[in-house]
Amino acid sequence: MSELMDYLADVQGIRIDKFIAGNQNDLTRSAVQGLLEQNKILVNGNPVSKNYKIRQGDAITVEIPDAQPMDAVPEDIPLDIVYEDDDLLVVNKPKGMVVHPAHGNYGGTLVNALLYHCGSSLSGINGVIRPGIVHRIDKNTGGLLIVAKNDRAHLHLAEQIKAHSFTREYEAIAAGYFRETEGTIDAPIGRHKTDRKKMCVTTENSRRAVTHFTVIKQYGGYAHIRLRLETGRTHQIRVHLAYIGHPVLGDDVYGKPYKGMDGQCLFARKIGFIHPSTNEYKEFTAELPEWFSAMINKLEKM
Repeated sequence: MSELMDYLADVQGIRIDKFIAGNQNDLTRSAVQGLLEQNKILVNGNPVSKNYKIRQGDAITVEIPDAQPMDAVPEDIPLDIVYEDDDLLVVNKPKGMVVHPAHGNYGGTLVNALLYHCGSSLSGINGVIRPGIVHRIDKNTGGLLIVAKNDRAHLHLAEQIKAHSFTREYEAIAAGYFRETEGTIDAPIGRHKTDRKKMCVTTENSRRAVTHFTVIKQYGGYAHIRLRLETGRTHQIRVHLAYIGHPVLGDDVYGKPYKGMDGQCLFARKIGFIHPSTNEYKEFTAELPEWFSAMINKLEKM
């Protein structure tokens, strides 16, 4: 059944797409514009364009259609499997691969590859689109990711993440000179008010986020750093580093693009957890990928 939401505008002069996206957390401005084109958004009972600027007292009705089901299908995509047993896999995800299918990325994802490799042996807690996915890393962030093969393992691992006992270490190249060689960024993260695809440090509708960092080496205007997540908010490292004035090199969302690099120079290098069956602590570390090492070599020659 479609969902209906009503608003009574108490402001004036704001574009309707911006107004609705700012009041409805689940809709981006592009999604709102799509609903406007389908006449699913009415002002005083009439359809309007995305350029319409609301007036004081406008009665706005938004109809959100039922989500269309998407079935993730198995695809024969090579996987770099670091570890595997009956309960879980540790996968080294390549930079540029999306973790699970979503609008605009229905195929070629990690989930498509996992379905081919594991068949039906993936946990079902996150549904048919995200089977086995306990935690995620961004498309343009490479590195280690854990995947649960059954619901018991999934719940056990998710509880460790919630309790902050799950080890997740990253390495990054960040812009700027660090005066402190180590530190902690403790700043809450929530959805950006005007750009719903972005996150930001904010006290409104946010959750506590903690990132610990250590400087490995500095290169003039850049630094090679190690980061340990205490919490796991969306885009946490990228948002936190931008917040303290040291955006990740190549981050075109929270910093700026870097010529010759596709996306941010960020890699999930280490992962550690208590195994759900043996109760033993397991830890895995991946070698830095060629693209990351090449950037370090480039900085050393500058």
